[in-house]
Amino acid sequence: MDPVNATVSLTDRVDFRRGPAMANRLALAPLTNLQSNDDGTISEDEHRWLVKRAAGGFGMVMTCAATTHPLGKGFPRQLGVHDDIHLPGLERLARDLRAAGAVSSVQLQHSGMRAAGDLIGEAPVGVVDDPARGVRGLSTGEVEQAIEDFIEAGLRAERAGFDGVEVHGAHGYLLCQFLDVRRNQRSDRYGGSPENRARALLDVIAGLRDRARPDFQIGVRLSPERYGVDLGETRALAARLMREGRVDSIDISCWDTFKKPEDPAFQDRVLMDWFTDLDRHGVRLGVAGKLTAGANARRCIDHGADFVLIGRGAILHHDFARRVGEDADFLSAPFPVTRAHLAREGLGGHFIDYMATWDGFVVEEQEDA
Repeated sequence: MDPVNATVSLTDRVDFRRGPAMANRLALAPLTNLQSNDDGTISEDEHRWLVKRAAGGFGMVMTCAATTHPLGKGFPRQLGVHDDIHLPGLERLARDLRAAGAVSSVQLQHSGMRAAGDLIGEAPVGVVDDPARGVRGLSTGEVEQAIEDFIEAGLRAERAGFDGVEVHGAHGYLLCQFLDVRRNQRSDRYGGSPENRARALLDVIAGLRDRARPDFQIGVRLSPERYGVDLGETRALAARLMREGRVDSIDISCWDTFKKPEDPAFQDRVLMDWFTDLDRHGVRLGVAGKLTAGANARRCIDHGADFVLIGRGAILHHDFARRVGEDADFLSAPFPVTRAHLAREGLGGHFIDYMATWDGFVVEEQEDA
C-alpha cells in the first residue's frame, strides 16, 4: 500500500475537535496493570507508572480501564472512577500529567459478565441471562442505570481535571457485550437489531457530550472483530460516530495491527485499513496492537492513522515516545526482559507479576552485574 500520510511525522502534533492537542502522535495505551489499591483509589505505583510515561514524551497518557460501578470490577486492584473516594488521587494524577506535558484521559469500563465474582461478591451482570456462567441479565431499568453510571464516572473524571475520557466499548466488556451479534437477542430497545445493540454505547456518548464542558474530549475504543463483533457492523458504527461528531477520537484495538481480518469477506486488506479509509469529519483515528518499534508505529501513520497507541513498547520503555522521536528506527528491548528492567521502567511489583504471566515476556533469572 502506498503511504496515505507520507508527509506526516510521528513527532507532529495532533489537534482534536475539542480540548488540547497531543504534542506528537504517540499515546500510552490503556493497560491493565493490577497495581491500584483494593478500593480503586490510585496507588503510588500506578501514579508513578503513568506520570513516568508522560515525562517520557507520550503525547497522551490514558489510565487503565477504570470501573464505572463496583459490579464492573474485573481485576484485582483495578482503578476506580465510580465513587468520590477516588477523586483525590485522580486530581493529583491529572495535575501531574498536565505538568509533564501530556493530554490526560481516563478509560471508563464495566466488565459486565466478565466481572470477577470473587471481587464483586455476587453474580456478575450481563446483557442476557447465562446460567452456565452464573451471569444475571440486566433489566431495561438496570441498563439505563449502567449508562448513567458511565456518564457520572466520566463527569467525575472531568471534575478531577482530566482532559477527557475514553469509553471502553471493546474486548468483550459490558458495552461490547451489547454489540455482540450472537448473544444480544434482548427484546427491548437494547438488543436485536444493529441499531438497538449500539444504543447503550451511543447513549453513554450522548450523555457525556450533553453534560460535560464543551472542550471535554470523548474517545471510544472499539474491537473490530472477536467477542461476537461483526467487522462490517463495527466499520459502520465507526463511520456513524465520525459523522455525528460527538466523539473526538476512535481507538481501534486490533491486537495485531497489520493482521488480516478473521472474516473471509474482509481479507483483501489488513485490519486497520478497514477504518482508515472512512470520512472522519474531524474525528481522530487511533490504532493499537503489538507495536514495539518506531518503524511499526510509522507504518500505522503511513496507512492513515492519526495517532498510535503504544502498549508493549511503553511497558518496556517509559520513554519510548522520546526515543522514537530521536530515532525513527528505534527498536524496543527484545523479549524476555528481567524484573529489574521493568522495575527501572517504573512498573510496580504487582504489574511485574502480571507481566510475568504473559508467555515469554519476563525472564526470572537475575541480570548480570
